[in-house]
Amino acid sequence: MDLSNKLDLNGLINKKDSIKKIFFYRICGTGMGAAACLLREKGYDVEGGDLNYFPPMSDYLEKTGISLHDLNDLSWDSLKDYDLIVVGNVVPRAGEAARKIEELGVPFCSFPAILGAFVLHDLNVVGIAGTHGKTTTTYFMAQLFEKLGLEPGYFIGGVIEGRPSSLLGKGRYFFIESDEYDSAYFEKISKFRSYTLNHMVLTSLEFDHADIFDDIEDIKNEFAPVLSEIKGQIIANVDYNAIEDLTVRYQDRDWTLYGEHSENGPKIVETTSEKTIFELRIKGNWHRFETNVVGHHNILNLSTCVLFAASEGFSVDDINEGIKSLKFVKRRQELRGHYKGAVVIDDFAHHPRSVACTIETIKTSYPDKKIVVVLEPNSATARSNIFQDEFAASLTRADKVIFARPERATTVKSAQNLDFALMVQELQEHQTEAMVASSLEELRQKIDSSVDSETLLLVLSNGTCLGLWKSDFVKELTH
Repeated sequence: MDLSNKLDLNGLINKKDSIKKIFFYRICGTGMGAAACLLREKGYDVEGGDLNYFPPMSDYLEKTGISLHDLNDLSWDSLKDYDLIVVGNVVPRAGEAARKIEELGVPFCSFPAILGAFVLHDLNVVGIAGTHGKTTTTYFMAQLFEKLGLEPGYFIGGVIEGRPSSLLGKGRYFFIESDEYDSAYFEKISKFRSYTLNHMVLTSLEFDHADIFDDIEDIKNEFAPVLSEIKGQIIANVDYNAIEDLTVRYQDRDWTLYGEHSENGPKIVETTSEKTIFELRIKGNWHRFETNVVGHHNILNLSTCVLFAASEGFSVDDINEGIKSLKFVKRRQELRGHYKGAVVIDDFAHHPRSVACTIETIKTSYPDKKIVVVLEPNSATARSNIFQDEFAASLTRADKVIFARPERATTVKSAQNLDFALMVQELQEHQTEAMVASSLEELRQKIDSSVDSETLLLVLSNGTCLGLWKSDFVKELTH
C-alpha cells in the first residue's frame, strides 16, 4: 500500500490554495454526494464518478450540475487531470481501485477530511453524533434555526424533498451529521474526528458497526480526542450507559443532559397521530412545547434542538413556534403511497432499537392499521447474529413480519450470519406471524398476500430491500 500521496486534515489545510479541480471517486454515496455539492458551492471545480447510480442520490446529483461519469468507461489516466481525488469509503483496501488510485501520483483524501479542511475549518460547527437519529436531528436543527430567522449551513446524510442535502449557509451555525463509522480504507478514524467541531449533540451510543469496532469501548475511544477539545455545548442523552461514562470522563466540558432518566426530561404530556405535547426543563424551569412530530424517539431527537437553541439564547416562545411544523428526510417514515389499498411507509431503520422505535411511532400515527413489517437486515452488523435476540424482540409489536434475506453474508469476522429460521420461530412464539423471502419475486408474492386496505406496509431497510425500491413495485404505488 502506497500512501505517499494521501492527505489528512492538516495536509489539506496546507494545500488549500493550490487545489482547484476535484474528482469524487464513488460519488453516489449519501455523504460523498452531499460533500461534493458543498465543495462545488465553495467554488471548486467538482466532478464525480461511480459504477452505478441509484435513487434517491442519483436523482439528487443529476440536479446539481456536477459532471457525473461512469467509472466503467473512465480511463485511469484521465484522473491525472485533477488536483485531488476524494475516495469514497466503499472502496476496499484490497481492491484494484485502491491500488490504481495510489499509483496515479495524484493527491487523494477522504470526504470527511476535505470537509473539515475546506468547508468547516473556519465555521461554528455543531456535530450531531450518536448511534441513532443523526440524520433526523440534523434536519430538525436546520429547520428550527431557519425558523429562528437565521441562514444556517448544514450537511445531512440523506436526500431531502425540495432542498439540497448540504448547504453552506450564511448564518453563524453549521449543523453536520457526524458519523462514527470510519472515513476511508486509508483513514480508519470516525468521520467526525475531521470535522473541527465547536459543539456536539450526542443522541445515543450503543454497539454497532461490528465490522470495524470490537466493542462499545472502541466506539467511545473515537469520541475521546473530540470531547477533550470541544469548547462549546455538549447536549447528550444519558439514557445510554456509554454516554454517562463519557460525562464522567470529561466532566470539565459544558454538558447539558436529557433523556427519559434525566431530571430535564423530556416528558410527553399528550400524543396523538398528528401532534405531541411535551415538557422540558430548561435552566431550572419547566416549559411546554407542541410539535407535529410523533414518536418518543423523535421527541428525544427534537429535544436536543430545543435545548441547544435555548442554550444559545433564543427565547422559549420562538423555539416553540419554530418546532410546530417540521419535515423529515426521505426514507425516514416516508409515505410512499398506497399498494392494493395499504399505506406504504419507507424507513431507514436497520438497528434493533431503531426498528422498535419506528414500529412504535407508526402504531401511534396509524392506530387503526394492521402493521406488516418488511425488514431487510442489510448492514454488516445487521446481517450477523450479533443482534439475533434483539431483532426478534424489536419486532414483536408488528402484526406480521416478512424478512428480506440479504444476498450477502456478514463481513463481521467474529460472528455468524443472522439465523432467520430462529427469528421466525421466536416471533411466532410471541403470536407474531413471520416468514422469510429470499428473492424479489418471493418478496412481492408475500407482500401481495399480506396487504389490503386495513393494512400498513412498513419497509425497513438501508438498502433497496432485495431490489424492491428499484422494481415495478414503485410504479404500482398510488397516491
